[in-house]
Amino acid sequence: SFLCPYSSALLPKMAKQNSPSLIEVVKQVAEQQHSQASEIEKSKTVLFQLQAKFQQLEKEMDSILLETKTTEREIYLQDDAIEVTKYHCENLEAQVKALYSENLKLRRDAETVQEEFEMTFARNNEYREKIKAHKHLFWEMESKMPVMIQLAKKKTVVKALKTKKEELMRDLQNPQGSVIKQVQEEITLLKREITTLKEFINKKSDFLEEEKKMHAKLRKEIEVQNKRYNAILKRLHCQLNKLHSNKRQQHWNVQQLEKKAAELRKCLGVVQLHSSI
Repeated sequence: SFLCPYSSALLPKMAKQNSPSLIEVVKQVAEQQHSQASEIEKSKTVLFQLQAKFQQLEKEMDSILLETKTTEREIYLQDDAIEVTKYHCENLEAQVKALYSENLKLRRDAETVQEEFEMTFARNNEYREKIKAHKHLFWEMESKMPVMIQLAKKKTVVKALKTKKEELMRDLQNPQGSVIKQVQEEITLLKREITTLKEFINKKSDFLEEEKKMHAKLRKEIEVQNKRYNAILKRLHCQLNKLHSNKRQQHWNVQQLEKKAAELRKCLGVVQLHSSI
């Protein structure tokens, strides 16, 4: 059963030649098959190792793809922020253009008024100086307008965001970049904080368990004391009711004695009256 078809076909021919050579051929074929089986086992072992390594590489690729997607999401968010800032800048530029047009119109109006005033009051140097001072003040106010200042700030922010985006792109291309290291450090710190919080929670749980046991013990003692005090209070109420009852009885007895004394005094008065008669 271990012989291949080729060797099976070869055996009858060699058997006709001589028997010793047939035995040698069988041995060679058996050794060759054993060698092939050993090589197949080695190939299987190498195949299993390659499959395990391939699975590990797939996991690493999934992790890298996840990190890449997270980074791309951050980049998209940065792009959105840049687009929003760009939109605000465009709005500010439109406002600036509108203000500039309005300023040009005002400037033309001012020049027209100035020409009219110059034509009307050519000899009035004082008024001309006031116009110059007004124009100078107007230019200063224009340069200090909040819109112009805000536009300069927005341009600075956009420039900083673009620089940050370029740095992020460079860090993403570099596995040893500062962003990846910073994220890894933050993950390590979070793990430490989680471990510390877990230990703190376990300690608090133990402390609360001890407090619950103590509260249960105190509750039982309080219940026992309440039962005892209730019994004492009940006994005192009984004694108080008995005292009130005795007091009422004594008061009734005193009233009866007073009535009898009054009757006796009355009888004594009648007797004294008869004796005097």
